[in-house]
Amino acid sequence: MWIADHWKDYEVIDTSSGEKLERWGDYLLVRPDPQVIWNTPKQLNGWKRPNGHYHRSNKGGGQWEFFDLPEQWTINYKNLTFNLKPFSFKHTGLFPEQATNWDWFSDKIRNAGRPVKVLNLFAYTGGATLAALEAGAHVTHVDASKGMVTWAKENAVSSGLADRPVRWLVDDCVKFVEREIRRGNHYDGIIMDPPSYGRGPKGETWKIEESIFPFVELCTKILSDNPLFFLINSYTTGLQPAVLNYMINTAIVPKFGGKVEAEEIGLPVSSNGLVLPCGASGRWSK
Repeated sequence: MWIADHWKDYEVIDTSSGEKLERWGDYLLVRPDPQVIWNTPKQLNGWKRPNGHYHRSNKGGGQWEFFDLPEQWTINYKNLTFNLKPFSFKHTGLFPEQATNWDWFSDKIRNAGRPVKVLNLFAYTGGATLAALEAGAHVTHVDASKGMVTWAKENAVSSGLADRPVRWLVDDCVKFVEREIRRGNHYDGIIMDPPSYGRGPKGETWKIEESIFPFVELCTKILSDNPLFFLINSYTTGLQPAVLNYMINTAIVPKFGGKVEAEEIGLPVSSNGLVLPCGASGRWSK
């Protein structure tokens, strides 16, 4: 398992009964987590006195309950700064477990010894974009949500990266890649964090089980002649590490060689030293 264990401003403090107790900077949040299927005593004070608690509804969705939590605040990861705010369906605008992937591809970029162009697809609020920029890459950031792209730009400003070479695009990822193929543009690294289900800005539908492999094959057409890395993240139950491994080996290795690794990613739990699983990632590199 790849563990994001270099955080100072974030921690999973404890987990129990379908929920996790987290520290985001100076604030404690209780949020639901479907992986937490165990029931252990909630003895820590944070469970009783959080700054925010997202309550899952039996009918789907849910709502926040706030106790002295600001509308927005920031946390840092190494040299990066992220603006956080509680919004729809329990999220804060950041997936801290992804830091293990940020560190991996940042090392690749820094050690490449050449200019590196990176494409970040389904790019959300730009955690991976910021990490790649900070490492020295030229980045193209694509997401179907205008609000998410705006948020990512704010994170870049907060991180002191606003003047770095980046393109911010609100677009359907599949259609964008198809246009890049026609335009003859290429990238040395591709990052994708596809949703299980989604809609593009013009109502395009995306179902990951049907769409992900053809999309990975499509993306191989915009990799450069000497690509550096390819990263797929999955929060979908059916896309286990072995599936990601098989898919990347099938689509990318015959064309470019290199090696594939795939693992669960996770976060350390400070109260007991165990690791909370948080999805899976597949990595290809030369």
